[in-house]
Amino acid sequence: MIVGLIVNPVAGLGGAVALKGSDGPDIQARALALGAVPRAAERAAAALRALRARRPDVLVLTVAGPMGEDSARAAGVPYRLAHRPAATPTSAGATSVGATSTGAADTRAAVAALGEVDLLLFAGGDGTARDVLDAAPRPPVLGIPAGVKVYSGCFALSPAAAGATVAGFDGRTVDAEVVDLDEEGHRAGLVGARLYGTLRVPAARDRLSGRKTGSSAAPPGSAESIARAVVAGMRPGTAYALGPGATTLAVGRALGLALTPLGVDVVRDGALLASDVTEQRLHAIAMSQVTHGVLSVIGGQGFVIGRGNQQFSPRVLATLAGVVVLATQQKLAALGGRPLLVDSGDPRADAAFEGHVRVVTGHRESVLYRISSASEELS
Repeated sequence: MIVGLIVNPVAGLGGAVALKGSDGPDIQARALALGAVPRAAERAAAALRALRARRPDVLVLTVAGPMGEDSARAAGVPYRLAHRPAATPTSAGATSVGATSTGAADTRAAVAALGEVDLLLFAGGDGTARDVLDAAPRPPVLGIPAGVKVYSGCFALSPAAAGATVAGFDGRTVDAEVVDLDEEGHRAGLVGARLYGTLRVPAARDRLSGRKTGSSAAPPGSAESIARAVVAGMRPGTAYALGPGATTLAVGRALGLALTPLGVDVVRDGALLASDVTEQRLHAIAMSQVTHGVLSVIGGQGFVIGRGNQQFSPRVLATLAGVVVLATQQKLAALGGRPLLVDSGDPRADAAFEGHVRVVTGHRESVLYRISSASEELS
């Protein structure tokens, strides 16, 4: 089995440092200056390890340096180089990671160089998916989720799910949508995903994340009803870290506060304690006082942790006194019985959520709903 691998080495940089994306050299440089740590390479390596455990005969064709070679070497899989990115530190969209400068043009060139593989894996987010789409890949593809926002339907649930999916690939494919947000508008709180096209992916519905959907189907007042329940349950002297989402913004309105759109804010005793916090700031707050996380569910996907709220890192989750999950009944029903998902990047942290969680669905309304690690082995 011959599998291609392309890694966007800067994917996901902006998440933990509250930049709400990683597109563009200025944002990437700012993220690194704020202490962001690249994670895409290790997530790609995790996918390769899961793949080789099931298909020891796999051969990986990849790109030199941080665009794939480093991940293949870390995973211990046999590999060959099929492409070497041009060192273009001054080109538009280029970013230096290690000794190699890479950009969208390098991703597109790598896709062309890997046109004869059985299946092409790429590690990144929605922006990377757009670059892959622009290159018109010949083989089927599958995304390893490594971005801040992973709203497209061409991604596996997790790196482990990506590896398992490739190992079981039987040639059958389906079309999956590629969507992306305008990150400048995203940072300003303007949410509007645009459909760019479709990519052929393995026909493995239970291992694909699916496309994010909005909350427009919810009856008017649903978010406000949930917000009243959350506010009524807040304890004096306790801090609450409110994750991104329309429902958590409604909690802010119920408190009379203007929260950061798509950011993480911390409130205590009805007042804003900290605004648009980074992972480091949130960890410091949780270490210094009793803190609960308040998180909404991503529509259509079911993710609670790991998509757009990377401030809730494994060490933050281990420090929180508890987590409150919010979702409308319509959003839960749309999952069709599929579990809520956690993908913090640490399988042990994710496993701590396994089981059932109480989901607040309205004022004096809640349900117990199954929650699972996105890395859970799927048969």
